[in-house]
Amino acid sequence: MLKPTLQLKLGQTLTMTPQLQQAIRLLQLPVLDLNAQIQEALEENIMLEMEDLPDVPKTDSNTTAEVETIRADEAWQTRAAERLQDGGWNGEGRPITEFADESGQSLRDHLLWQVELEQFSPREELIAETIIDSINDDGYLDAELQEILEILDESPKITEREVEKTLTKIQRLDPIGVGARSLSECIILQLSQLDWETPGLQLAIEVAGEHLDLVATRDYGELRRSLRVSEDDLHNALALIRGCNPRPGNAVSPPAAEYVIPDVFVRKVDNKWQVEISPTGVPRLSVNQQYANLLRGSGEHTVLRSQLQEARWLIRSLEIRNETLLKVATSIVTRQTEFLEHGDEAMKPLVLRDVADEIGMHESTISRVTTNKYMHTPRGVFEFKYFFSSHLASDSGEDQSSTSVRAKIRKLINAEEPAKPLSDSKITNLLKEEGISVARRTVAKYREAMKIPSSSERRKREAR
Repeated sequence: MLKPTLQLKLGQTLTMTPQLQQAIRLLQLPVLDLNAQIQEALEENIMLEMEDLPDVPKTDSNTTAEVETIRADEAWQTRAAERLQDGGWNGEGRPITEFADESGQSLRDHLLWQVELEQFSPREELIAETIIDSINDDGYLDAELQEILEILDESPKITEREVEKTLTKIQRLDPIGVGARSLSECIILQLSQLDWETPGLQLAIEVAGEHLDLVATRDYGELRRSLRVSEDDLHNALALIRGCNPRPGNAVSPPAAEYVIPDVFVRKVDNKWQVEISPTGVPRLSVNQQYANLLRGSGEHTVLRSQLQEARWLIRSLEIRNETLLKVATSIVTRQTEFLEHGDEAMKPLVLRDVADEIGMHESTISRVTTNKYMHTPRGVFEFKYFFSSHLASDSGEDQSSTSVRAKIRKLINAEEPAKPLSDSKITNLLKEEGISVARRTVAKYREAMKIPSSSERRKREAR
């Protein structure tokens, strides 16, 4: 006969507190967007003060290598204006900026980059590319699964179940919520990333799934009656929903592309590579002690006490952001020392999981950190994600990175005889002679990604 017993178990779980939510949200922001949010907080919270004004460092365009764009003030307004606030959307902020770069990155490129790094089979990659082509700039899937199925022409024939399975894998990529077919699904995808023990999470998912119309009209009385929940429970659920981004695609590909400010600096000191958080660009904040002292021993001024708590959360969130950036950047530099010493051809294979395992974070967090964050090195300014590339086999047993192979392809083309340009097949054979096994189709894909014309087009250009 079984007897009831008491058992004590120790374990670790991650609870998504408001502080942690804020820290993750700030972690995603590039420097200019972060400055905009800090400026807004300074204007609204009397308990915050700026310790000093940052100097925005100018980046010489001649030293900017393979740099992609950080989006500026319009991007912040677009994203912040779409945040759920008491059932509506609000937010604003315009940072002061100094120097520009004309290049940019699309949401499509960002998703395909992750597909290349993740464990997608060749068949899933084909399906994923078709799905991603149907995802709009806001991050939503515009096409029905049946339409996607009709586009695909593969043998054996691809099934709807395969398309659904691949879409599910895409919906786990960064930005969270991408690939959703409705606002409800978008919010639920983001909520589902939280720890299931997060207070209010189950209720938030129910609200997002069935009652967003009442949230939009702020009919909270009807919402409480329909769900039969307390005001506090509903408040917790709505707070989680408001923390979601209704347009996740804008986090990667905002409408305006403007400015570049490095988040970290990498330099060689005493024959060792060192990583430092940029001392400029983001102001240092502190609590206004004069106002804080007035609250000691007083049970009044609840608004000021709330602002004091929010100020402390923001300051701690900024500290977490810097700590995480430093960990990720240090891990990248440690693994890519050969690149810093010798250039693109020495780039090592590196995937998100490698860094995630080393520093004890989830891959989706690493993806957020590496997007729209920039590293200033002696070789130029690079987005963190530039250092990540998939593995390609070589005869030596040491894997080559796709970045290294791209560099070798570029080198071969630059050295070709203009009257006799190298075909993709010839380049494939030359790479095989170096011990690198790569398909002709892959060579063509890398060449096109580098915006290098085909051999026939290069021959025509030379003949003119």
